[in-house]
Amino acid sequence: MKTDTKVPVTQAGVKPAVSLLNAAVIVASLGYFVDIYDLLLFGIIRIKSLASLGLNPEQIESVGLQLINVQMLGLLVGGIIWGILGDKKGRLSVLFGSILLYSVANIANGLISGDNAIMWYMIWRFVAGLGLAGELGAGITLVSEILPKEKRGLGTMIVASVGISGAVVAYFVSKALGDNWRVCYFIGGGLGLALLLLRVSVVESGMFKNIQQQEGISRGNYFKFFTDKERLLRYIKCILIGLPTWYVVGILVSFSDRFAEKMGVEGSIDPGRAIMICYACLTLGDLASGYISQVMKSRKKVLYIFYTLTLISVLLYFRAYGVSETVFYSIIGLMGFSVGFWAIFVTVSAEQFGTNVRATAATTVPNFARGMLNIISLLFVMLQKTVFGLSYLQSGLITGLVCIAIAFIAAIRIDETFGKDLNYVEK
Repeated sequence: MKTDTKVPVTQAGVKPAVSLLNAAVIVASLGYFVDIYDLLLFGIIRIKSLASLGLNPEQIESVGLQLINVQMLGLLVGGIIWGILGDKKGRLSVLFGSILLYSVANIANGLISGDNAIMWYMIWRFVAGLGLAGELGAGITLVSEILPKEKRGLGTMIVASVGISGAVVAYFVSKALGDNWRVCYFIGGGLGLALLLLRVSVVESGMFKNIQQQEGISRGNYFKFFTDKERLLRYIKCILIGLPTWYVVGILVSFSDRFAEKMGVEGSIDPGRAIMICYACLTLGDLASGYISQVMKSRKKVLYIFYTLTLISVLLYFRAYGVSETVFYSIIGLMGFSVGFWAIFVTVSAEQFGTNVRATAATTVPNFARGMLNIISLLFVMLQKTVFGLSYLQSGLITGLVCIAIAFIAAIRIDETFGKDLNYVEK
């Protein structure tokens, strides 16, 4: 890393939080739980909600795709906005602002009706995307800055693990409520609003307050990532190390029914159940990767281990010809565990940059990594429909190998950040 791109700053009179389970870790964890609950809930109840609004199967597919794209647009736009605000106004303002926004959007999604219901559905999914974009980055940044460097990996591990379990809860809530999809949204919104009551217990990051009091420090300047070649490469590498997660979740798990059909898997594979199993095991993976990182005192070594597990599980997935339904779901669970390095991924993104742009990085990187799913999907389709003319299974496997290889290279080239002193600013 070039030494002229960062400047140490003093933090006189500010003591790091000693307790691992402090208010910031608890609120960030629960906030991300509701975040993931909503993000996955939409995918789980999309079909039944659109059907109840009077759409036929063809309309459900086309409108559903539009809703997904609108939500993704909200995530990308919101990632930049919340990231900048996090470095300009503070981590807490973004943490609670994002929770408030997606909670209101959740409740509004449950209230849509009438002739303009679809239009309002799209509007509120965009607003939900805006809100969902900010919580994780702000939470991880806050936790990373208030905990001692020896504990921050455990803190971010707790945030990611508790948060991702929200996907499992969303699945079981939707199953329990059946066609009452509106109540599913109300529950998500209510949980978020209840969480805001804990606001009084959380303190702002001392590192942020310290640079806030100093003159001449540019905070939340998104263009700063593009004004220095080394800093830009750091930023890009942070995004690329998250590719395998969204390949597995967005392609292999989301379309598991089609892959299973083409491989002659016995029984009927339910994508909703596959997503639930994947995220349940992903939660365990996050716990494991966070703990192993602390034991090995390294972020990069853990990435290497979990990328290798991802490669093995993906190869097993494409060798699952004629296996039973149980075996196929088990392979999906293994894949979910192997991409359970989300906590490490976001923590690395926060640790790579100075305090004056840390929230911007930690908020935009995960959302841009999610956005990479569009490029991954494009590669998957192009391998089938262009001159390559590969089969569905062949293109799926090659797409995965490319994603894993790129992530491996990015991880090798990125700096180790375990135990790094975060009390500095980007020049």
